[in-house]
Amino acid sequence: MKPGVLAFYRVMAYVTAVLLILLCLAMVFKYLWPEGSSAQLLGDQWTTTIGIGHGYLYIVYLFVALVTTVQLRIPYGRMLLVLLAGTIPFGAFFAERKVVLWHRLRTSGEPLPFEGAATPEATS
Repeated sequence: MKPGVLAFYRVMAYVTAVLLILLCLAMVFKYLWPEGSSAQLLGDQWTTTIGIGHGYLYIVYLFVALVTTVQLRIPYGRMLLVLLAGTIPFGAFFAERKVVLWHRLRTSGEPLPFEGAATPEATS
């Protein structure tokens, strides 16, 4: 895999995660403050703005994460978890760490933790 793909994935994972956390904070302002207060109105504006930004950038994250996991030959179940990580606050941070670990293992020639080591005794 080209290093630029992994770097772009990492950037998109962090951007998606930070925007989702900010969106959650904006929703706290929107729904937990009294209706019509300045904090509630600010939360309403932030929720709209950040929500739109997160939505568009999540689509980019999906594409980049799909390309990254396909190039790393990740099984479909784990690929789906990586793709959904951008919808869970802090999820993309954990997914990014796992994908980087999987990339390092692939480049060093070691098996991924969920693949198991194929030994000659196991194949006989």
